[in-house]
Amino acid sequence: DEYEATNADASKRGRRANEFIEVLREIWQHDPAEYDGKYFQLSKSHINPKPAQKSGPPIYLAAFAPAAMKRIAKLADGWMPVAIPVPGMEQMWGAIKAMAKDAGRNPDALELVVRGNLDVTDKPLGDDRWIFTGTWDQITADAQAVKAIGANELILDPTFSRYGETVDGFLEAMGKVRGLVD
Repeated sequence: DEYEATNADASKRGRRANEFIEVLREIWQHDPAEYDGKYFQLSKSHINPKPAQKSGPPIYLAAFAPAAMKRIAKLADGWMPVAIPVPGMEQMWGAIKAMAKDAGRNPDALELVVRGNLDVTDKPLGDDRWIFTGTWDQITADAQAVKAIGANELILDPTFSRYGETVDGFLEAMGKVRGLVD
């Protein structure tokens, strides 16, 4: 059955992702590093240079499937949602934090880093618009809404908007984005 094969492939990718995160942390935190998993093996090795952060750089995952959200809760440093409406983002963030607590982690140690792909319009869009699309006022409201649900950071990217077509346009958009946080 095609669904079962796809589901099995997704499950295998998930287990590989879990192990990969474990391998990275082993390399970053131990010298010599060593790992023996189902998908990854690392013989006792000295791998340098180590990251500046003692535990390694933070790992943020952008996922919304239930198994991937569980991976965030158990293994990652935070969640990086994109294109999820604020009410859904808030609900999913709450679920991730609850799973982290169930896994014995401090849910308050996780970070919410929201990515917004800008699409700026001259006229306001309706209520069914994508997050971070519409007028600058609508985008500002979205930024305030993600801040209200506890976002630690917001990354706004104009690359795929009309502003991303030229360097000057990109810089103009970044100037306006900076104005959102001032």
